[in-house]
Parts: sequence; structure tokens; C-alpha cells
Amino acid sequence: MWNIPRTWSLFAVISVGAAAIDLATKSLLFRRLGMPGEQPGIVLVPGMLALETNLNEGALFGMGQGMGMMFAAISGVALAAIVYTVSRPAARHDLWLVVALALITGGIIGNLYDRLGLPGLSWHAPLGRVGEPVLAVRDWIHFKLDGIIDWPIFNLADTWLVIGAGLLVLLSLRPERKPENVALPSEP
Repeated sequence: MWNIPRTWSLFAVISVGAAAIDLATKSLLFRRLGMPGEQPGIVLVPGMLALETNLNEGALFGMGQGMGMMFAAISGVALAAIVYTVSRPAARHDLWLVVALALITGGIIGNLYDRLGLPGLSWHAPLGRVGEPVLAVRDWIHFKLDGIIDWPIFNLADTWLVIGAGLLVLLSLRPERKPENVALPSEP
């Protein structure tokens, strides 16, 4: 069983680390390649993997374009629910649950930072929006298999969210453990 400070320490290190790596890579790629369309992408594996900038005002696979503030509010609620869950005694008994929730938290923070316009970007196109603040998630990883799959461009925050959610699914499939019988010491 994990004690409370150790559980929160692990949760904080993973959450902050995941968010920091996401934000650092977004900053690096957008500084190198500029806003979408300004510079050609960097092809890592021809016909399969490239680095190119994209802005997503929606959520999963670009759905809900223009509803960024609603997704920001949902992110806030999700963060509160995760903090509540980690504070529960059951979380201190499950290392993998804490890891999964920390990865999800890191992903939420990375994308929420973008949705709130904190990178300080402004639109360079389309004409009606030039100069307005960008309230969109910065994406930069483009995976495709020519003629078969063209996956929506994503970022590391999305990766942390998927890994964390996958871990939660795997954890839900585990057989339920029976409580251990612990003999209490007898009074003298």
C-alpha cells in the first residue's frame, strides 16, 4: 500500500512531466515549422510519418470545431474528478491506477494550456480571423500509410490521454481481488 505523500508525489511527477514534455515539443515544433502551412513538414519516414504543424479547435479527431471553450470546461471537470479519485484510499492501493490517471492529467493539462490561448499565438489566416488569439490545440505528429490510413495530426498530450485511457481499460479487465484477511493484534 502506498502512503498518501508517495501517491501524490508519483501522481505529480508523472502529470507535470507528461504536460511539460508535451508543451516543450509543441513549442519546439511550432518555433521550427511556424503556423500551419508556413513551412513544409519534416518527413521522418516517407509515406508514413511526418512532423507538421496543425491547429485543432475541436476535440477527438477534430470533431466539435469551434467548441473549444466547452472542451476546456469539460477538461476542468475531468481534472477535478481525477484529483478526487486519486485522493481516495483505493487509489493508494493501485499503482497502475495512479499512473493511468497521472498520464491522463498530463494530457489534459497540455491540451488545456493550448485551448486557453496561453501559447500567445494569433491567427495568420483565414482573412476574417487574422490577429485573433488562437484558442486551439497545437498538433504536430502526422501518421499515415499512403492510400490506406491518413490519421488526424496529433500531439504528445493526445498520446498520454490514449495510453492512460488504455491502462484504465486494462485495469477494468483485471479480476477483482478479494480483500486480504489481516489478523488484528489482540489487546494485552
